[in-house]
Amino acid sequence: MCHPAIFAAVGMGGTAAAGATAAGAAAGAATAGSALSTIGAITAIGGSLLSGIQGMQAAGAQADAIATQMQTERQLAAAQDQRERREMMSQIATQRAELAARGVSLDSATAISLGRSAAQEMSFQSQATRAGAQARQVELSAERQAVQARGVGSLLSGVTSAAGYYLTAAPDVWPGMLK
Repeated sequence: MCHPAIFAAVGMGGTAAAGATAAGAAAGAATAGSALSTIGAITAIGGSLLSGIQGMQAAGAQADAIATQMQTERQLAAAQDQRERREMMSQIATQRAELAARGVSLDSATAISLGRSAAQEMSFQSQATRAGAQARQVELSAERQAVQARGVGSLLSGVTSAAGYYLTAAPDVWPGMLK
């Protein structure tokens, strides 16, 4: 038995039935191509959006880690300041004891001058420790803001890329859309 569709497929059919079968096959191929275009467009759009969201989430996790680091460094700086103050107070007490052992009155001008100098040194050291910690906080804060900005940029990039894929694919996937 002879099938006109086979002849149409190999280009040997000349009958109207063979022509109709070829047109149906072409329409089926166009429909399959349209479905593949739609799937490709959806995949590209979804991939772009997912990439942007993941970039935003990664930036958020990094920003949280920096915030934790900031808190830890604040605590470490406070502990270091306390330790330095205790050490300086211990040195002042030792100095006072040595002066008293030598018979120097603790209310004498020399003892008061030495105590004042030690207190100023303690204050200077404490201010230096706090200033260093504050500078590190500012640095980490700026780093955190930069990471957050990169996350927002990643999200916006994903959204605009997805929009670009949508606008590029729309006329092919939905031909009647522009009418």
